[in-house]
Order: sequence, then structure tokens, then C-alpha cells
Amino acid sequence: MKLYLGIDTSAYTTSIAVVDADYNIISDSRKVLEVRPGEKGLQQSEALFLHWRNLPFLFAQLPAGINGKVAAMAVSAFPRNIEGSYMPVFTAGLSQAQVLSHYTAVPLLRLSHQEGHIMAGIKGNEELLSETAFIACHFSGGTSEVLLVKQGKEKAFDIDIAMAGSDLHAGQLVDRVGVALGLSFPAGKLLEAMADRWERESMPAIPSAVKEDSFSFSGAETRARQLLQQGEAPEAVAGAVFRTIANTLEKCLRRQAEKSGLKEVLLVGGVMANRLIRQRLRERLEHPAVGLKLYFAAPGLSTDNAVGIAMLAAYLSQRESN
Repeated sequence: MKLYLGIDTSAYTTSIAVVDADYNIISDSRKVLEVRPGEKGLQQSEALFLHWRNLPFLFAQLPAGINGKVAAMAVSAFPRNIEGSYMPVFTAGLSQAQVLSHYTAVPLLRLSHQEGHIMAGIKGNEELLSETAFIACHFSGGTSEVLLVKQGKEKAFDIDIAMAGSDLHAGQLVDRVGVALGLSFPAGKLLEAMADRWERESMPAIPSAVKEDSFSFSGAETRARQLLQQGEAPEAVAGAVFRTIANTLEKCLRRQAEKSGLKEVLLVGGVMANRLIRQRLRERLEHPAVGLKLYFAAPGLSTDNAVGIAMLAAYLSQRESN
């Protein structure tokens, strides 16, 4: 049985995964980087050190007996698959992968973190691999982009940015409001639990800001803080934050579907694990009057992980051999 290894060292998670040729997950080990209480994130130098500390621990968790069965490995070497894309944190995984490849003579693929997110989202949604093109949304703490994804000839995917955030990323909005409410970083799950406690149908409005090829969340943060200062219930503000993210994305996806003629939409990234956003988008965009078909990454594969990178190692290696 051939196996495929993936390594991803993103801004806030160290992860290693192994899949087989049919994309079955053999191993999925992750460690979230530690952020001190009250802090809003990590500097790249801090995150890089933590990755170096975490990698040996995660490799020790790999299942016994995979040595000699790994046919190819892949690593997130850069954020996006474009020239000049770079973040220091990815050098931790890259250097580890290079050592392993040289020592074992196992082929190494250098891929992008974004490609890994897209492939992880395809897990369970494999029919997208037969589509020549589809729309993708990548919303996380470090990226807020609506993408046009085509099947690649040399790469797995050819990806073009259709719309992008002009200031805060969606995940930054969630985390900043969460920290302002006294929640720990990252605040996504805790803020979602807080929003779940809001029992009324109505909630305060936080307007969405969408332009022709961009969108903004800085105004949403300002408005959320104003609502809190005015004495609005924290649960209501939490719900309003997720509502404005969903409303922003709805406008963007409607626009891109109309421009491209595409109906299939894949949604990935940590923010897309949010149940409230998913529910809102399904109600609004899968309505017969709109007619989009939404594909969500499994919640456990929405956040940063190496599963998609391992799957790409399998996909690309097998495509090359066919």
C-alpha cells in the first residue's frame, strides 16, 4: 500500500498527515501554537520557533510501520502558488521536508498552503475534481479571498483571485471582537458559543462593505466595538459579527457566480467551520431563486491542516504516473 505524507506549518498550527492512494486519512496530527492570554496573535519569529519545537513531537505520533511505504511527500512551502509568495513560518516545514526527502530519497512536492486548503475541502466533495472550474472562498485569520479555481495542467489547480479583503481578514475580525469580549485567542469557537446563546430572532446590524473586486471588515470591527460600548448584549454582537461575514460573502459569491456563470462553490478556511455562517449561506445561496451549490470542507478540515497537502501528494503523483 502506497502512502503519502503532508507537512504544513501555518501561522497558528503545526500539522502532519498521512493518506493512502484513495485519500483515506491514515494519520492527522496537529498542534495549535500557544498564544499568551490577552495577546491577539503571534509574531512570525515566535511561530517559527514553536513549529521547530512541535515538529519532532508530531513525527513521533506517526503510526508505526509507515517507513518504506511513503511514495511521495508534500509540504506547504509558501502561502499562495504565485511568484513572491512568502511567510517565514513555512520555512520550518519546508526545511524538515527537505531533510526527509534527501535522507529517504522520497520525492518532495513544494505546494502552497492555499492549495492544501482547497484539496482538504475536496475531501468528501470529490466530484469537484471532475469540474473544469469552480468558485472557492478561502476565509481564515490570514486570508480573505474569493477565488476562481481551474484544473491545472502542471499544478493541481490554477487559482485566480476574483475578490479580496482590503484590510482585516474575516478571522481577524472574529478574533479582535472576541478578545475585546474577554475571550482567549483564537476566539472563533468561543465567540460562536456566545452567539448561540442569543435567543432572539433580531440582532443589531453591522453593515457589510463590498465593492467591485474587494470587501472590507475594518468598519465591521469599529461598529461591533461601538455596539459593546453602547451596552448591547455580547451575545447579540457575537451573532452580528458572524451575520455580517455571511452577508459579505453572500454578496461576493452572487457577484462572482453572475460574472463567471459557475454555480459550484467550495468554502474552506477556519472561518468557514462556523455553523452560523454555513447555515446563513445555505439558506440564502442554495435557494432555488439563486441556485448555487455549496460545498463545505468538513469542519475538522476547514481549519489549518496537512491533510489537503498529503492528498495533493497522492493526487499529483498518481496523475503523473498515469
